Amino acid sequence: MLEGGLCDAALIPVIEYQRIPDLLVIPQVSVASKRRVRSVLLATRTPLEEIRTVTLDSSSRTSHALLKILFTHKYKSSPVFSERTPDASVAFENMFEGSDAALIIGDPAMRLAASAEKLSLTTYDLADEWRELTGLPFVFAVWATRQETVDAFPNMAREFQQAKVEGLARIEEIITHYSETLQLPRAELLSYLIESVNFDLDKENIAGMQRFFELAREGGLIEENRKLVFV
Repeated sequence: MLEGGLCDAALIPVIEYQRIPDLLVIPQVSVASKRRVRSVLLATRTPLEEIRTVTLDSSSRTSHALLKILFTHKYKSSPVFSERTPDASVAFENMFEGSDAALIIGDPAMRLAASAEKLSLTTYDLADEWRELTGLPFVFAVWATRQETVDAFPNMAREFQQAKVEGLARIEEIITHYSETLQLPRAELLSYLIESVNFDLDKENIAGMQRFFELAREGGLIEENRKLVFV
């Protein structure tokens, strides 16, 4: 919708900043991880060095690029990738049909992690793997807009930043609302929102994002590495 001009601002996979022209990033707000994110996992029954085929969860473009970069620069291999929607009702078995490994993201990844040992799976946290590779945090998503929207709403950056502060102040309320829906324990959700996810866009996070763009361009995952421009 943002690409088509159908909305004023959107939370976008960070790699889409390089694919959609004329975007501005709203500063100080993101969805990132300083180390272990827990909701973006590579799950495998095969040793890393023996992986030849990988099924990608179809819902995350940034995670696709991140995993391909990790295979190139950390695991030193080039598996064949395909996309599929994970099916939790069959314990994600559909993601492993014809594949050695699978990328699982979001709530399904957190549920999968809880049963990985029972399913004879080894999991690798992609944010943690990125940190080992680069020494930097990983930014998964940013809020983006265009100049005409900023001109119409000159206080929008400050309002987004205030919304972040308000959300963090109401984490207990958010957990109460979602723990039953997601079928995850309160303590696990609290740990996830406090320790695993980082909502800032500080200098270290920006450096991680810029390194991601550099490696994505080097690997042909984006056509150009445009400079970050903030509201």
